[in-house]
Amino acid sequence: MFATRVLRAARGPKASITGFNMRAFKEAAGQPRYDPWEQAEAWRYTGTFSRWKRFNSTLPGLGIASVAFAGYCAYEHFFMEDEHHHGEEHH
Repeated sequence: MFATRVLRAARGPKASITGFNMRAFKEAAGQPRYDPWEQAEAWRYTGTFSRWKRFNSTLPGLGIASVAFAGYCAYEHFFMEDEHHHGEEHH
């Protein structure tokens, strides 16, 4: 690390020449009581655009495909016979 960076970090944050402190201003302002854009932005988080709907529609056939594959694996395990019989010699 450069020596100048070390010296700047040791001094702390640089003071504003105007005396304006943005952090104190934001703390004093708090949350606005009325947001004029709140109603215009509400549609993004409700109905078909809610977080669950967006997550659910990313892979639309995954649930049905998983159940179908599990059913096929169970059918193959219990009802189909292995015809090859590897390792057994029949003369």
